[in-house]
Amino acid sequence: MSVFEEMESEVRSYSRAWPVVFDLARGSWLHDEDGRRYLDFFSGAGALNYGHNPPVLKRALMDYLSRDGVAHSLDMFTVARRHFLTALRETVLAPRSLDYRVVFPGPGGANAVEAALKLARRVTGRTTVVGFTNSFHGMTLGALAVSGNAAKRAAAGVPLAHTVSLPYDGYGDGSPELLDRMIADPGSGLDTPAAVIVETVQGEGGVRAAGDGWLRALAEVCRRHAVLLIVDDVQMGCGRTGPFFSFEDAGIVPDMVCLSKSIGGYGLPLALTLIRPELDVWQPGEHNGTFRGVGPAFVTGAAALRAYWSGNDLEKAVRSAGERLAAALGEIARAHPDTDITVRGRGLAAGLGFPTFPGAPDGLASRISAEAFRRGLLVETSGADGSVVKLLPPLTVTDSELDQGVDILAAAVGSALRT
Repeated sequence: MSVFEEMESEVRSYSRAWPVVFDLARGSWLHDEDGRRYLDFFSGAGALNYGHNPPVLKRALMDYLSRDGVAHSLDMFTVARRHFLTALRETVLAPRSLDYRVVFPGPGGANAVEAALKLARRVTGRTTVVGFTNSFHGMTLGALAVSGNAAKRAAAGVPLAHTVSLPYDGYGDGSPELLDRMIADPGSGLDTPAAVIVETVQGEGGVRAAGDGWLRALAEVCRRHAVLLIVDDVQMGCGRTGPFFSFEDAGIVPDMVCLSKSIGGYGLPLALTLIRPELDVWQPGEHNGTFRGVGPAFVTGAAALRAYWSGNDLEKAVRSAGERLAAALGEIARAHPDTDITVRGRGLAAGLGFPTFPGAPDGLASRISAEAFRRGLLVETSGADGSVVKLLPPLTVTDSELDQGVDILAAAVGSALRT
């Protein structure tokens, strides 16, 4: 592995936790170059919701490449782009009675967030955006400004301005009510914001799930004060919590939705910012980027929408698997009553939270992740203090694979607590 150490920047991270060279990937499994296989409950940080190399998407991609389909097109019209937009409308938007225009802002989730922030300020003429404690929206400057993670914010190197952070659900009492009072009160010091940006489940922030009532109250405050509501569904969208959009169970309709990661279906770069039609005030070229038209991602994205979202079978499967996973994690927590383990998340975004109070074992979640890797399971840690073991199995995981992964995790927790 010397070439990686000699040539790559010290900024790399996942390769430090999993120091092997991966070679093959199928379904829920990764294989290293020595032939050992690992059950993948990381799923490309949510970019591989349908597993590795799903055959239906691989066939569509190979057929497209073999006929010399357009690979790169910026925002020019292509057959692949048309197929993707049609699939998005027919399988996702129309069945949910959602009317959104689609912005292709660039290849990644941070691009989708930056486009939403920029457009919110453009539409309203205001500058302030409200974010939440423990949030994470990306590593570009605008996205960092509305993120709560101190370590990631510190890497910006410049002041991160024009944002206000409020308590997320469970962090403090009455955040929507507080926001309502502060906007209405001329003495609060808060100018009416352009937008509020929120994750319904904070993945990087420790797998913290907001309650449906909290989200509805937040949406109502935004509506009352003509503040735009942006839902960052980059990691929790595309079925991760059960329904295609993570906000569906709350019954809210955001003004903008940020999607990336699994919207391309196959792990290929693609991002969308969905906006209400009346917000589409862009002038031609006012927001652009070189990689807005990745043809192969359009192809696999469209194929994924047709294959997995033409009905509600996948949603039902994710809800069932999520309940199964939550119950199993609850058993792990109850097996160690003296450790104060908490079960977090929704659907197939799940986590085990470990205590960080004075006297608690240091780095427990990291030790568990390392022990799980040694036993053949990939799980990462999350939270600003790295105290949560985070699980993102493929949405297509089988019951036996889910049980196998939980058994490995249970053994890793037991081993780490004994050391």
